[in-house]
This record gives sequence, C-alpha cells and structure tokens, in this order.
Amino acid sequence: MITVSLCMIVKNEEAVIGRCLESVNKIVDEINIVDTGSTDRTKEIVAEYTERIFHFTWIEDFAAARNFAFQQATTDYILCLDADDVFLEQDQEAFLKLKNMLDSNIDAVSMNYNLAFDQENNVMSSLRRYRLVKREKEFKWIGAAHEYLEVYGNLYHSDVAVSHMPLSHDSERNLRIYENLASSGKEFSPRDLFYYANELVDHGKIEKAIEYYLRFLKTKQGWVEGNIRACNKLADCYNRLGLKEQELTWVLHTLKYSLPRAETCCRLGFSFLEKNEIPSAIYWYKQALENAKEQDLAFQNHSCATWLPNLQLAVCYDRLGKHQLAFEYNEKALEYRPHDSRMLANKEYFSKVLKS
Repeated sequence: MITVSLCMIVKNEEAVIGRCLESVNKIVDEINIVDTGSTDRTKEIVAEYTERIFHFTWIEDFAAARNFAFQQATTDYILCLDADDVFLEQDQEAFLKLKNMLDSNIDAVSMNYNLAFDQENNVMSSLRRYRLVKREKEFKWIGAAHEYLEVYGNLYHSDVAVSHMPLSHDSERNLRIYENLASSGKEFSPRDLFYYANELVDHGKIEKAIEYYLRFLKTKQGWVEGNIRACNKLADCYNRLGLKEQELTWVLHTLKYSLPRAETCCRLGFSFLEKNEIPSAIYWYKQALENAKEQDLAFQNHSCATWLPNLQLAVCYDRLGKHQLAFEYNEKALEYRPHDSRMLANKEYFSKVLKS
C-alpha cells in the first residue's frame, strides 16, 4: 500500500477546516498544514489533527504557497485539498481502495471535483483535477491565482471524488491578484486570461470580461474544454447585455471546437423554444440527452445532461398538445429532482389534462 501526505495551505478557515480534516484523518498517513497568516482559531483546530503546522508569509501567490506545502511531505504520494473540500463517506472508502491497489509506477491520479449540488444532493457541475501525485516527481504548481499542478508521466483517472462545500468566499482575493498583475505589466498566459475574465464576470464587469475572453480565444492556445467554456461564457455575457444575436453566435461558435456538448444542445434548444420553434427545440433537447451518454468530459454541467432537457421536453410537448409525452418527460425529470416544485406542479397539471 502506498503512503500519503495531505498538504494544504490555509488562512482563517476555522469554520470548515475541522470538517475537512475529519474527513481525511483516517485515510492519510501524514497531515501537513501551511498557514499563511490566520488570526482566528484555524491553527488551534488543526493542532487537534497534526503537529505538522508550518508558516508561510503570504506574497499574493498561491503557487508559491502550495509548492512550499508540497516540500513538507515525507511519504510516497502527496494529496492536495482546500479547507472547504471534503471526502464524503463513500469517497473515503474509495480512496482507501485506491491506496491499496495503486501501482507505484503511477505518477499522478485525477479525481472528480464536485463543485455544486442541488437540493437533492445531485451533482450539478464537476471537473477533473489531479489530486494525488508522487512526491519524488517534484511536480510544481504554476500561477499566482487559479493555479494548476503541472503533471506528466504515468497518469491514472480514478473514480474517487472530492466535494467542494464552501460556507463563504473571499470574492475580492483573486480579482485583486489579477488586477495587481495587470497593473505591473505582467504578460498573462492564456489560462490567466480565461480565469481573469471569469473573475470579471463574477464582479459584474461584463464588457471587460468579453475583452479578456476574446483575448484568450485569439491566442489559439487554449485547451478544447477551455475554448468551449469561454464561448459559453461569452454567450452568457451577451445575454446579460440583452444582445440575443451575439449570444446565439457564441453558442454556435462552440461547434468549432468539438461535437456539441449537452450544455450547447440545451442552449440551442432554449433559443428555438424562445422563438416558439418547437420541433427544432425538441431536436436539440433530445440531442442533449443523447450526447451526454457518449461524452466523458473534464468539465461537466450535469443539469444539462439530466433533469433540464427532460423538463424542457415536457414544456415542448405540452405546447404541441402531446400531453402524454409531456407527462413522461416530466416524470423523467422528477427522477433527478423528486421534490422540485415546478415539476410537481407540472405533474398535477398533466394528470388533470390527461384525465379530462
């Protein structure tokens, strides 16, 4: 069995750090916590789980802090988490199985990162991230904000998942880092351009976000999923500006990079539904369900592959007066969200219509 060191950087995480460490305490062999300046009870809580607490002076650079944290590990492999991440019980078990079966020739292991959940605890969005890496490879983190771990060699995709469960977020932190870098004249990498644009959207700076998404795409150095997400983000930006034609243009632009993702299909379906072109809307919502079966993506909007197209198909068939089909698709949507008030209201409506 391999041995694993957890390496984390933290600051003022008293609300969540105990929950995180409790979820990994029995499945890792060493816990290393690097504190970057906490003024709350974070270090006191951490001390209940490990004596290996280190200090790093914050220099507005996440990669520098994470690389320092990795230097503290002493075991075969390093596991990276954030304070508001947790291993749910089933994933603790999956992680232990992974430790038992992992070939020591594997250099890095990716895991699902579940980013958002609905009220039924269904995963709404997720991506893959390399979480477990061989210590002797000395992999490095890159990027002052939205940093990434540069890995290579023998890679393995596991079925283990980490769940992101934040209680709060420093919404200004990453934007501040990027704006400081921009004002210093630093040349942004394509990745920086993309994530800076995301931060600008989150802060309502839509026109400037459009500028940086376009700059990202013009580099022609983005990864396929990043290009598609940038196009969808541009569509969202133009939607917020009330510019429908530009919105549709960027939805269609995703097809330049790959076959239509479920999210692209749902966006196209909605554009036809808004124009009451129901057969075309039905085609694209069905395509969303079909394409979701065939694609295993690095980033996934699970809503567009599960309940949403089914709900929208119920709407479409209702408009065509095909109430039995509408009822059936609404039932499929309810399988994913059995307590959704909209779907329950639909169920009552369709039942009355079909009886009459």
